[in-house]
Amino acid sequence: MGAQRSFRFGVNMIASGSRAEWAAKCRRAEELGFDVLGVADHLGMPAPFPSLVLAAEVTAAPRLTTFVLNTPFYNPVLLAREIATVDAITDGRLELGVGAGYVRAEFEAADIPFGTGGARIGQLGAALGSIKGLLADPGYEPRPSRPGGPPVLIAGWGDKLLALAAEHADIIGFTGAAAATNGGPLVAAGPAAYGERVATARRLLGARADSVEFNLLIQQVAGPGERAALLERVGDMLPAEIAGKPEELPILLVGTPEEIAERLRERRERWGFGYITVMEEHMETFAPVIPLLR
Repeated sequence: MGAQRSFRFGVNMIASGSRAEWAAKCRRAEELGFDVLGVADHLGMPAPFPSLVLAAEVTAAPRLTTFVLNTPFYNPVLLAREIATVDAITDGRLELGVGAGYVRAEFEAADIPFGTGGARIGQLGAALGSIKGLLADPGYEPRPSRPGGPPVLIAGWGDKLLALAAEHADIIGFTGAAAATNGGPLVAAGPAAYGERVATARRLLGARADSVEFNLLIQQVAGPGERAALLERVGDMLPAEIAGKPEELPILLVGTPEEIAERLRERRERWGFGYITVMEEHMETFAPVIPLLR
């Protein structure tokens, strides 16, 4: 592993219904020190691109990301126009987060075929090829802030998605997804699985390994007095290797700000996770950690 990257901190938000509420939330995230404001792409939630344009208008510094687009929802040619427009009018602050989509009910509601995982990954790869080709054309209008368009984050876990990320991504988001077996509860990926996935990604990246940023999406942040309640909520998700130890699950952060900061230093040293994203509901709880890692 090469020189360690500086930490970056993102918050994945759900846009509020009113302009004033959304603007206030974005300003608050910037005030707390977050480097990246993200908006998810799910039916039943506000559309990500208009939300990010307003976020850019009411903040000065944070980068803006779709975290992540359900790429098979979109026509790649039309999506390229959206990306280039938003990138241009936000002065190059856009980061394009993309995935293959995973919620069958959303595809059905939109009357879009929900193919196999491999088929959806194939759609994602074809879309990225088309989009990058269009945005790299010096005559393309609207013109993005840089040839080829904004930095690309690809979120995933399996071999096929990691191989696609090795080809196209500037940032890889490790989702930590582990399929339930025999109809049982979902089991999150533990430290051993993360180690194997990171090693696989580095092998696939080859010479690019040290130039690609690794993102870790944190699902829960809990203070030291909340450990027991957290364990009650997520205990069934813990893999056998860390049963009863929620603080060792990579997608959880438990403890004082100082303890959490030390845990994140360890995860950066061990796996290379320097770009940390938390969910909106935890941004205030996580905020005291940020200055400890600057």
